[in-house]
Amino acid sequence: MADNGRRIAILGGGKIGESLLSGLLSSGWRKPEEIVVTGRRQERIDELAKRYGVEATLSNAKAVSGAAFIVIAVKPQDFEVLLGEVGGLVSSDQTVLSVAAAMPTAKIEQHLSDGVPVLRAMPNTPATVHEGVAGLCAGAHANADHLAMAEEVLTHVGRVVRVPEPYMDAVTAVSGSGPAYFALLAEAMIEAGILLGLSREVSTELVVQTMFGTAKLLRDEHMHPVELREMVTSPGGTTIRAIRELERAGVRAAFLNAIQAAMERSQELAEGDS
Repeated sequence: MADNGRRIAILGGGKIGESLLSGLLSSGWRKPEEIVVTGRRQERIDELAKRYGVEATLSNAKAVSGAAFIVIAVKPQDFEVLLGEVGGLVSSDQTVLSVAAAMPTAKIEQHLSDGVPVLRAMPNTPATVHEGVAGLCAGAHANADHLAMAEEVLTHVGRVVRVPEPYMDAVTAVSGSGPAYFALLAEAMIEAGILLGLSREVSTELVVQTMFGTAKLLRDEHMHPVELREMVTSPGGTTIRAIRELERAGVRAAFLNAIQAAMERSQELAEGDS
């Protein structure tokens, strides 16, 4: 029988839920018998049970029973229905981590018993390949130990930064939506390569590997973006000619405006605006 103090319930076996499940198991941090995952379709939970050897169920209520740590990984539109199912069943000796976008901890706490520690995280899509980054904040009843536990869980799908909750909308705008910005940039660069006569396959490989390698330099070598840009930019060379055109087109200002707009939309969603 698994130790209930180590039991984790993942409510929602979608992409983020499955990536978390995979990360916890592949690292050896949890054994299959210490995790339960839920889904909305029988074929999905059968698939998860077979692939990972964990308990999988259609019942969120069953999953939270005896779980020390509960991860809510459903889509925002399914959130209130789920909390209606399990809210009264969660006690203050359990910890709840929500990875649903634009759902403030105070709203979650309204559906739970008094004193339940709630944390909120905003992971991004690269979590599915265990290279994500998540902003993490604590609700009214969560302390340093709860934060540390949530951070340990999330590190199995990427990196974690702690922020006060008012900044979670900024995290959403920068890193939550961020993969779409890079994808748009990649798309534009690939099309430029095709315009210059490269095949789609060659152009795609050049762009994707360049993005990957640049990210590794910035992260692993702790290079400042300006330092890297200046290293590539020779006086009177090709790169400075390209940079001039990007600056002339207002690319930097466009990113500032776009990310601010994303933050404002996140704030609207958190306030319940459709």
